[in-house]
Amino acid sequence: MNQKASFSKYGKSFQEDLCHLILNDRPFADRIFEVLDVNFLELKYLRVFVDMIRNHKEKYKIHPNYKVMISIIKSGLGEENDAVKKQVVDYAARIMAKPSIDNSEFIKDTSLDFCRKQKLKEAMIKSARLINESSFDEITTLISEAIKLGSSNDFGHDYLADFEKRYELKTRSPVTTNWAEVDRITGGGLGSSELGVVVAPTGAGKSMVLAHLGATAVKAGKTVVHYTLELADTVVGQRYDSCITGVKLNELFQYKDLIKDTVENIDGTLIVKEYPTKTASVETLRNHIERLIARDLKPDLVIVDYGDLLKPVNKNREKRVELESIYEGLRSLAQQFKCPVWTASQTNRSGLNAEVITMESISEAFSKCFVADFIFTVSRTIEDKQNDAGRIFVAKNRFGPDGLVFPLEMRTSNVFIDVKPMQTLTSSGQVMSNLTSSTQSDILKEKYKKFRQQKKDKKQNGEV
Repeated sequence: MNQKASFSKYGKSFQEDLCHLILNDRPFADRIFEVLDVNFLELKYLRVFVDMIRNHKEKYKIHPNYKVMISIIKSGLGEENDAVKKQVVDYAARIMAKPSIDNSEFIKDTSLDFCRKQKLKEAMIKSARLINESSFDEITTLISEAIKLGSSNDFGHDYLADFEKRYELKTRSPVTTNWAEVDRITGGGLGSSELGVVVAPTGAGKSMVLAHLGATAVKAGKTVVHYTLELADTVVGQRYDSCITGVKLNELFQYKDLIKDTVENIDGTLIVKEYPTKTASVETLRNHIERLIARDLKPDLVIVDYGDLLKPVNKNREKRVELESIYEGLRSLAQQFKCPVWTASQTNRSGLNAEVITMESISEAFSKCFVADFIFTVSRTIEDKQNDAGRIFVAKNRFGPDGLVFPLEMRTSNVFIDVKPMQTLTSSGQVMSNLTSSTQSDILKEKYKKFRQQKKDKKQNGEV
């Protein structure tokens, strides 16, 4: 006698997370309801919970959200016994207290595969009965329909069906920069799925800034994956040692034991992966991250030092087009793995001795500016370097004000970087305070208009 098909071999936790996903993910619910037999679920309270969702969808043609689900539970448990009622209420309280689900893609893929196989088995059994009747067209239709069930039907954001989704509060889950002024204008730091770019001339400290951002996240208990395409992985690791402990780079070996004791007590995780310059593409990084996730090392922050040194996927094109595709790929990486990505870019020669570096100085591909969510430049004159000083200019901030200048304290001897209270840059290059957001926007528009006109004039004069 054949054993009845169920999710029993996957365990209770898997089944609870599956039902949570059915409530939380409308496109997935639409797919699995085509193939799900509620009796695949072992536990009665989960069957009741899923039936409530399905009945509401069938009656009102809309997927319930958490708020609606609470009302359904309060009014729809009248016929169930007290034990089941309590189990449903307790389960609903647990999942609403923890809206995110670990391994959601695995649960979706596994449950869909299981349910679709059961539907296909049913179709094959029916087909076997039809063979003697030579109903080949009917058999073909039966098998074909079974294969289609549960296949991807996510055609995008359904304006009516997904109405509630537009009004759900979404968290950016920002990772702090440890710079109060920058965190204030970015809403806590760089958020998940966002791309941040540090722009600086050679020797100004791009890699130091990236090490500071990574070390800050590690100290906050985050998992950081740092890709280096210029420096050795051990050199990058030593910069983290110096930034975390405050020990000078040239004294690290002298204080080796102290450093080890300090870093062993940090809750975060750091993976530094070295690739030779121009040998790794965005796809290389994507594959590496996927392998890390398979080992339960999902990054909270990815750092790429630096984007200009990645290998373009499509070669033999203009450099500016190759760079544009690289930065588009990095933002795609942030979106796919739902984590912030920080990288750096080098300025052209005009940024070498500038007191404040604006977007006009970004090397080769100005289109990088359009892809990134947050861009700040680092400028340090010879005098600044002697005085451990400098400036950052917030060139772009998708979620807050930009056009702002902050004084910078930067000691490269122990990777110490601190951002002081802000100043604001006017279109004439002067630093002034208390400009309104509207004025800041006008300044940036005027600067970009001037930049475009300069490019046009150069092209007409045959200089480009």
